Amino acid sequence: MATSEAKSKLNVTFTSEMETRPASARASGGASGKGVSGGRRKVLEYAALASVPLVLVLGNSMIVPILPTLMRELKISSFQSSLVITLFSVTAGLIIPIAGYLSDRFSRKAVMIPALILYGIAGILSGMAALWHSYAFLLTARAIQGIAAAGTTPIAMALVGDLYKDAEESRALGLIEASNGSGKVISPILGSLLALIVWYAVFFSFPVFCVISLVAVLFLIKEPKRTAPPVALKPYIRKIGELFKKHGRWLICSFWAGSTAMFILFGVLFFLSNILEQKPYNIDGVAKGFVLAIPLFGMVATAYITGSVIRKNGVLIRWLMNIGLAMMAVSLGLAIWLNKDNLYVFIGLLTASSIGTGMLLPCLTTMITGVVDKAERGMITSLYSSLRFLGVAFGPPLFGWMMEISHRTVFITVSCLSLLTLALVFFFVKPDKQVK
Repeated sequence: MATSEAKSKLNVTFTSEMETRPASARASGGASGKGVSGGRRKVLEYAALASVPLVLVLGNSMIVPILPTLMRELKISSFQSSLVITLFSVTAGLIIPIAGYLSDRFSRKAVMIPALILYGIAGILSGMAALWHSYAFLLTARAIQGIAAAGTTPIAMALVGDLYKDAEESRALGLIEASNGSGKVISPILGSLLALIVWYAVFFSFPVFCVISLVAVLFLIKEPKRTAPPVALKPYIRKIGELFKKHGRWLICSFWAGSTAMFILFGVLFFLSNILEQKPYNIDGVAKGFVLAIPLFGMVATAYITGSVIRKNGVLIRWLMNIGLAMMAVSLGLAIWLNKDNLYVFIGLLTASSIGTGMLLPCLTTMITGVVDKAERGMITSLYSSLRFLGVAFGPPLFGWMMEISHRTVFITVSCLSLLTLALVFFFVKPDKQVK
């Protein structure tokens, strides 16, 4: 009996050690998981995965600095120029669930690789539309690019869940959030620099970034082989429905929290971008990009640190989510009473809010990717990403509408949203001590 128990413990230990290693290392029999070679392979895998959200973010954020020029060159209104951004995000948000199902039905790379190719082609089409001053053609190309975007970051998040376990998965998801945020930091600056060459150079730069990411995904990531046969659509939807019956309360609250965080982040950045161009600051171009990068850098650094330290620890995840949302509510609430002419304090409050967002997002992603088996992971992460995209899409226009009412209207709204989200997360999102 003692011998049988010892063997059982040995098997459990061996299985646990194998599961905490990347799937690429397990598939190679462990050779790539040892020494310098294993460490280098892991770094390259991380870099390849991080390149995907970076490409996605550049697709929207790099265009922001050239919108005024776009308006003048194409002789369109401010609302029409905003559709170049919004249409991309709305299209992506609607198509993401379909891309998630296809990645579960076939494979992650079978969706990501064509998506990156189409993304680059649509970038060329957008550049040609801008060159020809065709607004209708530009919107069509941006819609195609949004369709392609649906097969990038959400599927990369699901792939992380396939490749890594436990602390490595949390670290990789934190890296994806950090890469996403890093793209937001550098893209306004990069877009402004490219516009110095010619205003539509931004569109033609997309294929370059797509090729780099495509090569990295093709050659640096080895997707685990699937042992179970693909699930047909009806049983698949049934499983998703059963999942929501079991976990729906906290999943819906988590989806709301992620979407609200992105809505607030992009809306507040839109607000800051506008007041920087007004008196007495008159800051625009590359200089404005650097100022906008301050709160975004706070979010990026916090997201990466959070992803590295949570290690599937449910207690820590819950603490950080609530602290992050409390920081958002307090800092945005204080901004209600602040004169926007006090730029340094104002940016400090927005940075504190962004740090709170950086605490929240990796925790949500870790919980959501861990709640389902690999066969349904693509759909769940895609639904989550879809709502985040829609939050991004509607943030700037709604903030623009509130700005016309008053400065205080903006921050009363977002602070109340933060408080509501904090209450939902506090009462309904209670992860186990050890997240799966």
